[in-house]
Amino acid sequence: MNRRHVLAASIAWLALAAPAFAQTTAGEIASPADTYAELFHQVQMRRLFPDGKTFVDATPKRPPDRILAAYRAHAAFTDAELKRFVTANFVVPQSPPAPPPSKDRITLKAHIAALWPVLTRPPVTPVDGDSALPLEKPFVVPGGRFREMYYWDSYFTMLGLAADGRQDAVENMVDDFGGLIDRYGHIPNGTRTYYLSRSQPPFYFAMVGLADKTDKARFKQRLDLMRREHAFWMDGEKTLAPGQAYRRVVALPDGAILNRYADDRTTPRDESYREDVLTAREVTNRPAGDVFRDLRSGAESGWDFSSRWMADGKNLKSIQTTAIIPVDLNALLFGLETAIAQGCAHLTDAPCVAEFSGRAKARRAAMDAYLWDAPRGLYLDYQWRERARLDHPSAATLYPLFVGAASADQAKAVAATTRALLLAPGGLRTTTVATGQQWDTPNGWAPLQWAAVSGLRRYGEDDLAKTIGQRWLATVAREYQASGKMLEKYDVEEAKAGGGGEYPLQDGFGWTNGVTRALLDLYAAP
Repeated sequence: MNRRHVLAASIAWLALAAPAFAQTTAGEIASPADTYAELFHQVQMRRLFPDGKTFVDATPKRPPDRILAAYRAHAAFTDAELKRFVTANFVVPQSPPAPPPSKDRITLKAHIAALWPVLTRPPVTPVDGDSALPLEKPFVVPGGRFREMYYWDSYFTMLGLAADGRQDAVENMVDDFGGLIDRYGHIPNGTRTYYLSRSQPPFYFAMVGLADKTDKARFKQRLDLMRREHAFWMDGEKTLAPGQAYRRVVALPDGAILNRYADDRTTPRDESYREDVLTAREVTNRPAGDVFRDLRSGAESGWDFSSRWMADGKNLKSIQTTAIIPVDLNALLFGLETAIAQGCAHLTDAPCVAEFSGRAKARRAAMDAYLWDAPRGLYLDYQWRERARLDHPSAATLYPLFVGAASADQAKAVAATTRALLLAPGGLRTTTVATGQQWDTPNGWAPLQWAAVSGLRRYGEDDLAKTIGQRWLATVAREYQASGKMLEKYDVEEAKAGGGGEYPLQDGFGWTNGVTRALLDLYAAP
């Protein structure tokens, strides 16, 4: 089969699976896949760049329609010709140099402080055809291939900024996230057009908790934005019958409402396009669009990818994210509802207090009914279509403690289960199974360490919190001494660099810096 036939076959298959080309609805902002159509498909499927994120972050040198017309005027491209065409028409991002290893090995705390300027980016004004979203104030990126501001990463980054006295940076980022809610109605996964169809674990309320509250007008504005974000997550709740789901809400058999992750699109992720296409091709018992949506929704969870989302607990081909009611998402929404009620009390808005206190109470009752496994002493995700809790223990069980949704007895049981199942030599395990996916054992992640330590301390489980925190600090310090780097994730079984996932291990690294810096204020450096 020649290259032209390969192109035709690939586009025909994709059109049947999930029409991605120019299918944006009125008012929807086009992603690179929408804008560059078959050019995009060819660049990604031929893997002209080793990282699928490279082309989606490229900036066009001339209007996109002219680029696409020039591409279509050419009969066929070899790989080399196509790459020359792309580099002639786009400014292709180069991976920034990694923060230099600290040859003198200054203290971990000093090293983190020195990284903040390296990871800070100026305000963004996109050009036509660029995937970047506008941001009015400076912000901190995770590092490596992650060139933009990310939603849940940023809360954990901000913990370190606050600990280092960088309240200016905290306020700037809270304002940038507020601007995203104001502009788009929600906070996207990251500040790129291809992330707009999904959000991430909703930590905006916790960010506001780190921000200044002395300016009453600004606090009210942020509280209003929290309410708008809540409305995004709850869209459709009033129209559902028991057993139905719409967007991110699920109505359970007794009428209770809980939430799921559910990206709004049914196409391959722009930034992992080739990977998603190849995964869907291997699934023969489901429409490709359903597979794409579950992959996207796994990315919305932040745990991309994990055995939590797999029907067989092993293989990505069995992904079922939209069929799952996750513990951590619902705990965070309880936290959001509680924070709104408290904020409204501060502003003496009694109707708001009544509404959101009631919402939090109802969510907690539903979490106890559907997510709490009393005999095992942990919270488990719930498969709402099959009406069954999933036997996938994970660090998500600590999120109800993080937001104060657990009872004292539940917290005590979770602590015992955590010590028995999730405590590893180098910190907190993500799950108890090894699948090769990055959000499974043996990996440990900074945000999960913080949620655990913070939640356990909240319920007086100080010894276990300290053990987790100190083991994590020792893992980070060991790698820092070896390489001078702060990594995205770590192997907590062997206290070394982590692995797995769709891309190489990244260093920088925003949330590791933030959590490590905050833990250094709680526990002595190893």
